[in-house]
Amino acid sequence: MLSKEAIQFIEDLKANNNTEWMHANKKRYESFKKDYHSYIASILEEMKPLDKSLEPLEIKNCTFRINRDIRFSKDKSPYKTNIGVWFSTNKLKKNSPGYYIHFEKGSSFIAGGSWSPEVEELKKIRKEIAFFYDDLEKILNDADFKKEFKTLSRDENNVLKKAPKGYEPNHPAIEFLKLKSFTASQKIEDKLFSDSDFAKKIAKKLIVMKNFNHFLNRALETED
Repeated sequence: MLSKEAIQFIEDLKANNNTEWMHANKKRYESFKKDYHSYIASILEEMKPLDKSLEPLEIKNCTFRINRDIRFSKDKSPYKTNIGVWFSTNKLKKNSPGYYIHFEKGSSFIAGGSWSPEVEELKKIRKEIAFFYDDLEKILNDADFKKEFKTLSRDENNVLKKAPKGYEPNHPAIEFLKLKSFTASQKIEDKLFSDSDFAKKIAKKLIVMKNFNHFLNRALETED
């Protein structure tokens, strides 16, 4: 669970997103980091027995820096005002599929899969979907997957308008082949993050994504 202090720190930072405030609240930030790491550890403890690919992960592999990359952003706020956690199914491979937890008041969610894979990775995933659509369909039609995530996420700003090169427009998986990211997500009520059984409850939801992540990893590990 997230401590009240950690949540309050993020809320106060949101209202005072500047370096002066952060420097004046350095001790609070150090306390927040300890809470953040404890929060991650509790979820890892629940997730590792459920997905052996997470065994190599340490807390440091699952954190995000609080500093924002503002080089190419119009928003020059220096700090993130959410609490994110990323569990990669392969810590040695960049952009490996995995599980994500996001706390932000009013906008909390969990997700998983592969977000914006590189060009070569994208080709491999599309190839896997095209050749083994039955496998993907079985995963997405699983009762638990449909209950938690319904289907894959679809952002119309991140989807091809036409069939990708090399694929027929009438392919049975064409709507999935048009995707540029392969993820699924579910909105989560903020109050759940303060539940004493949060780690156990959230692990139960996240692990539903395991077979989908396995499908994506299978695609990425296939040699052309």
